This record gives sequence, structure tokens and C-alpha cells, in this order.
Amino acid sequence: MRRIPALAPADAPEKSRELLTDIITRHGSAGDMVSTMAHSPALLQGYLDFSRALKRVKLPRALSEKISLAAQEWIGCGTCLAAHTEAARANGVSDSDIVLARQGTAVDPREAALIAFAVRVLAEPSGISDDDVAGLRVHGWSDRVIADVVGVVALNLLTGAFNLVAGIEPSITRP
Repeated sequence: MRRIPALAPADAPEKSRELLTDIITRHGSAGDMVSTMAHSPALLQGYLDFSRALKRVKLPRALSEKISLAAQEWIGCGTCLAAHTEAARANGVSDSDIVLARQGTAVDPREAALIAFAVRVLAEPSGISDDDVAGLRVHGWSDRVIADVVGVVALNLLTGAFNLVAGIEPSITRP
């Protein structure tokens, strides 16, 4: 059930109106979540900046999508799951690897370790230990990648939680 409506640029606060107009000019539309975030100019600006910044993570896009799938499965956002499933497929992730990612794992042990770490960052960040980080390094993951995973998880928490609070539901559901 929709709790917070999407806004057209004309109905949005001034700063959000500027941001929405720019997005629509560049992309043709702003999307449901972004149009709904427009209620809060600070949230909308923060989301756009954070999202743009995380496009420069050191992770391969397919792996980033697997992490997003694991996070969204835990968060429970159907809209985000649908979007990340599409993005994963577009980046060459097989349906069986999508299923594994949603379970918080992967066939490749290096990826499985990183995906499991991402879920722990989301579910129990206070439980992350020196040994957990050292274990990722043993798998060959750099401190930059470890830091990037925290950012990917944080962005997923923001979008998933926002969609759930706003009542934004997926237009199509694909497993």
C-alpha cells in the first residue's frame, strides 16, 4: 500500500524541483523512488550524490549486483530485488547465480566470502571482527574493496528502507 506519493516537479520543494527537472531533462523520467524522495530535498540530493559516487567502486558490476541482491533479500524490498535482478542479468549474472546471491553466497569462494561479509555488515555490523577483515584479505580483497562493500550495503539499506516506508511496490515481480 502506497504511503508517500511520488511528486511531479511542479509539486516538489524548490531544490527537489530543480533536481527532478534536471533528471527528467537528461533521462526522460525520474522514476518512482526518486520522485517520491523529492519530498525531502536533502534526502534526494544525498541519494543522488551517493549513488553517483558508488558508480566508481572497485567491484566488478556483476559482483556489486550480487551484493545488492543479498542485501535486498535481507531487507525485503521487492522493488529493489526486481531492479537488481534485472541489472544482474544485464551484467551477465546467471539465474542460478542470482539465486545464490539472494541466499548470501556464490559458487566462487572469494565472491562467497565478500557477499557473506556484506550481509553481516547489514545484519550485524557490531559483530565484524579483525579476523573477518583479515579473512577477506586472505581471499585477496583489498581494503578499498572492503570499504566499497560497506558503501554498497549502505546505499541498498537507504533505497530498500525508503521504498518499504513509502510503500513503493515493484511493477513486475521476477524471481
